[in-house]
Formats: sequence, structure tokens, C-alpha cells
Amino acid sequence: MHAYFLEIQKLLQEVIVQEQENIAAAAQKIVQRIQRGGIVQLFGCGHSHLLAQDAFYRAGGLVPVRPITIEPLTLQAGALTSSKNEKDPTIIERHKHCFDFQENDVCVVISTSGRNYAPIDAALLAKEAGVLVMSLQSLTYREQQTRHCSGMRLEDIVDVVIDTHIPVGDGLLRRQNMQYAPASTVIGSAILHAIFSQVIEQMADFQAILPVFESNNVEANLHHNDVMIANYQNRINFK
Repeated sequence: MHAYFLEIQKLLQEVIVQEQENIAAAAQKIVQRIQRGGIVQLFGCGHSHLLAQDAFYRAGGLVPVRPITIEPLTLQAGALTSSKNEKDPTIIERHKHCFDFQENDVCVVISTSGRNYAPIDAALLAKEAGVLVMSLQSLTYREQQTRHCSGMRLEDIVDVVIDTHIPVGDGLLRRQNMQYAPASTVIGSAILHAIFSQVIEQMADFQAILPVFESNNVEANLHHNDVMIANYQNRINFK
């Protein structure tokens, strides 16, 4: 356990040093688009979709956040099924109805390897819609050949890349020639919440009521959450 925490701390420090400017720039771009009526849409497959869900309707989290859920790409559909579907060149085209990009939206595509069909096609669809596209991915995987017929990897398509610095294979520890102790979820979640925290802090400079959810599990005025939901329910399904 101690070794895992140490490796996570080292990786977080690496992200802080090398990605802080990218994170600050990403937050500023998001603020500009939220001001103009946009929302943040998160896309990921398998465990990457867990990060999209993690940022949604979160106590202390940013309100205008929508996870793009395609059931066959989630772990609920089955681990092997989700992994197979992520590599399917037709999966995004067949589920275009799950996407709802509008002017001033931001799409964040989450994919550690950045090489499979679904995240690449999701990024291409977002670009086609004219929204700002960001990726949360590990550029350590750049030498891993894309599976996409275009020959492009995710970083070749998006406008902004946030590098998670996750090692190829995900695991931070080794024993008996086996790599274990995955880090992509921990680091990815930390980066997303760091970005959204900076968004909230920047908005606090000019906005009296911040688009932040209060916890339903503390004694508070939950009218605030009702107002927040009402403000965005035409774009985000909170049911």
C-alpha cells in the first residue's frame, strides 16, 4: 500500500509540474464557453467512462457537466463486450443519437491509450460539430500504433491535450514480471477535478452564484441545487 501511494504521489507531482499550464488554459477556455451558454461533455469507454460519470452531479462539483453514455461501451454491458466495442469502427456512427453538441460546448474525450476507434471517432464527431475538443490521455502511448483507419491517434485530432503521464500498461508497480497497481483512474479524476476547480475559481471573480452542486447529505439550503438543475435541465438529464 505504501509503495502505491508513493508512486501516485510521484506521478501527481509530475502532472503538476508539467501540465499546470495546460490545465489552467483548459479551465479558461471552459469558462469562456460556459459564459456563452455551453456545457462540458465527457466521453470515455470502459474505465474511462467511470471518469465521465465521476464528474457528473457531484457534490462540490461543476454543474454544467454531461457524461455521454453509450451503453455498449460501458462496463455494465460487460467487460469483454465494452473492450470489443471500443475497437468497432461502426460503434459511434450507430450511436450518433447519444451525442448532442451545441455551439460553445466543450467535449473532453478520455482515453488513456488514444488509439481505439470509439474515442477517436467521438473526437472527430465533436470536431465536425464545431465544438472545442480536449483529450485526457497519456502521451506515453504515442508509440503505440493507432487502430483507426485514418492513421490518426487521438492527440492528432483534438484542440487541447491534457497528458496524464500514465505509463504504458497503466500499472505503477511490478512483481514477478507482472505490472499492477493501475493509476489512470486516480490521476484522471484528480486532473478533471483540478480543471473544474479552476473553472469555479475563475467564475467566482465575476459571478455571484456559482454553478456548483451542494451535497444532499448535509444540512443546507437545497433550493440552490434545484435552481442549478433548472438552469441546465434543457441540456443535461439529471433524472
